[in-house]
Amino acid sequence: MNAPTGRLAESLTLPQPYLLFLGDTAEASFGKTALGLADWARDRCVGELSLPGCNFTTGLPRLSLDEARAAGARSLVIGVANQGGVIGESWLPTLVMAMEAGLDIVSGLHARLASVPALAEAARRTGRRLIDVRVPPSDIPVATGRKRSGKRLLTVGTDCALGKKYTALALHRAFLARNIDADFRATGQTGIMIAGGGMPMDAVVSDFEAGAAEILSPDAPDDHWDLIEGQGSLFNPAYAAVSLGLLHGSQPDVFVVCHDPSREMVLGFDGYAMPSIEEVIDLTIRLGGRTNAAIRCVGVSLNTSAYSEAAAAALIAAEQARLGLPVADPIRGGPAFEALVESCLS
Repeated sequence: MNAPTGRLAESLTLPQPYLLFLGDTAEASFGKTALGLADWARDRCVGELSLPGCNFTTGLPRLSLDEARAAGARSLVIGVANQGGVIGESWLPTLVMAMEAGLDIVSGLHARLASVPALAEAARRTGRRLIDVRVPPSDIPVATGRKRSGKRLLTVGTDCALGKKYTALALHRAFLARNIDADFRATGQTGIMIAGGGMPMDAVVSDFEAGAAEILSPDAPDDHWDLIEGQGSLFNPAYAAVSLGLLHGSQPDVFVVCHDPSREMVLGFDGYAMPSIEEVIDLTIRLGGRTNAAIRCVGVSLNTSAYSEAAAAALIAAEQARLGLPVADPIRGGPAFEALVESCLS
């Protein structure tokens, strides 16, 4: 019998295709929404639009608002996930012009689009929609702590924005290729835009975090897998509360640690050194064991985007030998990733 875990928000119907707005973001890691959509929903994107000061690209065509509209774009998606989830003052003229060009605005930021007077007025004047994705259901219950049926995998991280979503999506695709019954469970704005539904965990009131995770991954057949997108890091000085609530509520049977070996400091927090993979494994087992005593680590996902192919292969092999666990970069794939998939299923 299912626990009384309320309801998960209905699937989203967003105006597509998208024009991805990069703003004036100088740090590519904060452009993860645009990059994620370009990588996992490229067929739903016509191009990108950026402002002076932006120093990264999704690889999609750079279009003006008029060019994007002519290419069929129906909405402009704010592709930035900055600290605090704020709408940049410098973005407002472009967002207003986008509505005047006939585009709706889609945002996954914490700040509500309609809370900005200039945007609210432009939407009223043009008849365009302001669509906020980061809105959780209003009736999330407190967690029950009851062990649910089915199997669950959670991606956990040494930090934010280093591959938890990509790893869960890649594993989900690999599970389906093996004819395994599986769902990708999105927990952040980008994943929700890709999947068409999910739970924006970092917008949930803290008392209901674990309950939200229970809603996200309800009872399922014994052979069904939920691949749950992780959020934040247990070691992050700002976002650890979200990570812990998701860990307790999702009750993962297994987890994969995601890590960027090129990163020395926690993103956006100078003075806070990155934790080691071993520290993350140890703390995840100790805290996750509160709601699933059988929790275990089945491998490590490395983000080797800063490395050459040869250097990445050498690093993956060295880390596997050092840790005694399967290690892979899911984007590079290959035998190392296949071994990680098999470990998840073992």
